[in-house]
Amino acid sequence: MKIIHVDMDQFFAAVEQRDQPELRGKPVAVGWDAERGVVSTASYEARKFGIHSAQSIQVAKRLCPQLIIVEPHFHRYKEVSQQIRDIFHDYTDLVEPLSLDEAFLDVTDNKKGMQMAVDIAREIKQRILHTTGLTASAGVSYCKFLAKIASDWHKPNGLTVVHPDRALDFITSLRVEKIWGVGEKTAEKLHTMGIFTGSDLRRCSERRLTQEFGKMGLVFYNFARGIDQRPVVAEWERKSVSCEHTFETDISSPAAVTIQLYHIVEELVRRIEKNHFLGYTLTLKVKFLDFQQITRSMTVENPLRTKDDILPLAKHLMEDVEFRIHPIRLLGLGVANQKLHSKDEADASVRQWQEGELPFRPWPDEE
Repeated sequence: MKIIHVDMDQFFAAVEQRDQPELRGKPVAVGWDAERGVVSTASYEARKFGIHSAQSIQVAKRLCPQLIIVEPHFHRYKEVSQQIRDIFHDYTDLVEPLSLDEAFLDVTDNKKGMQMAVDIAREIKQRILHTTGLTASAGVSYCKFLAKIASDWHKPNGLTVVHPDRALDFITSLRVEKIWGVGEKTAEKLHTMGIFTGSDLRRCSERRLTQEFGKMGLVFYNFARGIDQRPVVAEWERKSVSCEHTFETDISSPAAVTIQLYHIVEELVRRIEKNHFLGYTLTLKVKFLDFQQITRSMTVENPLRTKDDILPLAKHLMEDVEFRIHPIRLLGLGVANQKLHSKDEADASVRQWQEGELPFRPWPDEE
């Protein structure tokens, strides 16, 4: 296979700097400037100060007092994202978007009849720049795992190829934190096992890895050997619809919880309608003041469509949550499990809940 991973550089921030020339060359963070706002994207000028995505806006402002906070314009980002995807489809219909700013492309059999995937990647980057005025980085390899890592290798505006003959050498010195599926906790566990690089990982037996990490252990074992059979999937089936809200002030009264739950249910219903999604499992997510997190789920026989379907279930799931003692920092609701066949399938669907972040801002009736 010939796989390309295209990743836009500082996408949200780049769009803002393009559309507002006075922001160019300055430290910019896209996000809501609220007590509990978070950085969605930081410009490269801001990153020099240690600012990064998912960081508290308040922390970011302390790191860089001259930081410019720009509220996100998601409708604009979606427009630009569509322009970019239109370019992708000029080369192949096997396009798997991961988000607004990145996607996998399988160009093994491409519409242009081009032999070299690197030539396609180079041409796509040039067209994106010409069409949108933005730069992208691209990684080229024979599998998704290596193509994605390669796209991040020489950012911004990079192009990196990992040839099959050099794949093992490339993986040897790779930090395990760069490997797909290795989060902070998994990395810590790998480090306690004496595994810091791809070379270390390759020396670990399949049995040991599966004992420690279950099915992901086999994935790590294969990745360390440059094995990734995942195809580029053009047809993506939504597994869930969800939303969550981080409060500027922790809530602990029944009235406040009920009001906020009502608002979140309304937003969830809007997303369900927009995505034409019918699910049977409702999941409640609660994060407390001390960042402890719990989830509660309930599966029903009829699809969850309306506020009247969802709100009573959400209230029921909240009944055993001790929010009077442990104030709530965040509430979230998600609907999953489109086709209910068994309890095991329902449980699996809940585990696959993909969170939809609701940036903090006042609800319409509070403005």
